[in-house]
Amino acid sequence: MKSDSAGTAPLSVRFARHPSRGLLLGFSTPRVAALGLSGTVAAIALFVAGAMGLVVSAALWLPLGAAAMVRVGGRPAVEWGGTAGHYGARKASSQTEFRARPGKPRPSGALALPGDAASLRFYLDGPSGAAMVHDRHRQTLTAVLAVTHPAFALLDDADRAARTGRWGRVLAGLGASGTCAALQVLEATVPDPAVGQREWWEAHGSHGGGWATAQYEALLEQVSLGSSTHRSTISLALDLKAVSRAVRAAGRGLAGAAEVLRRDMASLSESLRLAGLRPGAWLGEAELAALVRDAFDPAAGLGPRQSPGADLAHAGPMAVAESWDRLRHDSAWSQVLWVAEWPRVAVPADFLHPLIFTPGVRRRLSLYARPLPTDAALRQIRREKTGAVADGAQKARIGQVADLSDAQEYEDLLARERSVISGHTDVCFTGFVTVTAPSPEALEAAVGTVKRAAAQSCCEVRPVYGRQMQSFVAAALPLARSPF
Repeated sequence: MKSDSAGTAPLSVRFARHPSRGLLLGFSTPRVAALGLSGTVAAIALFVAGAMGLVVSAALWLPLGAAAMVRVGGRPAVEWGGTAGHYGARKASSQTEFRARPGKPRPSGALALPGDAASLRFYLDGPSGAAMVHDRHRQTLTAVLAVTHPAFALLDDADRAARTGRWGRVLAGLGASGTCAALQVLEATVPDPAVGQREWWEAHGSHGGGWATAQYEALLEQVSLGSSTHRSTISLALDLKAVSRAVRAAGRGLAGAAEVLRRDMASLSESLRLAGLRPGAWLGEAELAALVRDAFDPAAGLGPRQSPGADLAHAGPMAVAESWDRLRHDSAWSQVLWVAEWPRVAVPADFLHPLIFTPGVRRRLSLYARPLPTDAALRQIRREKTGAVADGAQKARIGQVADLSDAQEYEDLLARERSVISGHTDVCFTGFVTVTAPSPEALEAAVGTVKRAAAQSCCEVRPVYGRQMQSFVAAALPLARSPF
């Protein structure tokens, strides 16, 4: 991230590309195994039966070599083996479909979610009023905060730079604490025909029939075609392993973990306030249940005020059917897209504006950030540097010419190391976009619109194949439960 010394120049950011190094010469372990097995089979056949044996055994070694070299969906075909096998095993055991059983009670405190998210439990914290989500397998406890904020696009360059720097300090504070397992920022966009604006105009507007009235009504007609409602939440996940001693001192169990999490919640709220955001209340059971229900059943459109009995034990879907690249749930279809590449050129701080304000599309943008403590960040950078140097030496040994992407990756590693040494925080982040539509045809059109908007934001998005159910829980629900 950089800005001019004057302090008024537009802030620009650039992201490092994903590392492309593998086990050998940039080849991943599955590719090396497939090529090695292909060469072994061909050599044995040639040694045993000569040229005829090589031709006959081609039915075995040729597909193995092709699987390592031919790309499908941007990846070598052999690398899809694990994903396809896992999806096939789940489909054979009927784990890709979920049906709620209203007559069969669920365990007390369990969320009514499909797949591996069925193990999640919720805890109602009395002092804060928050509904906390406990993940027993990953050892995390999560609370969700509603956040409002001014329009970033309407701020001047100096204010944008200041707010971006303050957000960096929020992440730095989480990294320094060492207790944050993940921070999820979820921004949901719901198409809205400006009903609220129309109701306000009917109740408070001046209907004198003049020029101003006609212009305002014409503006309402235009706004109703592409207007949307935006909701932002920030989910904070506490790493229970890292705070085990503090939890024991606070009384053990979920009550002790909740007390430790409340300290981080108070610190995060204050940090967000200093960063120029307006943190609201930490979501209780009814508010969190309404968000979960809205994600699975958009046609319901129920909020906590309209459904006073909303509770997390019954907020899950009635039915879910997962396919290879999409998800069917209650009243809608969804597809989860992974942000595979972030901008590798200098872009302004509001580069996601085209993606966030895509008109007429119901979608949710979920960003996961995992701040790393300084010692952990330096250890990770050293491992990656060692791998880069070893890979470069190996290529030089066999005479392979190093390409520019290798040099750029190494420069990005050095920039990260300099940043961490200078006192900044290294953050591992992942982005997902969940697109929802009422029919498969509408979903395909909406996904195409989102992909074009992502290209305008200098990002590349790809469908999460074979793990749509798990990815939907991570990307569409504010539970801070990343699938990666």
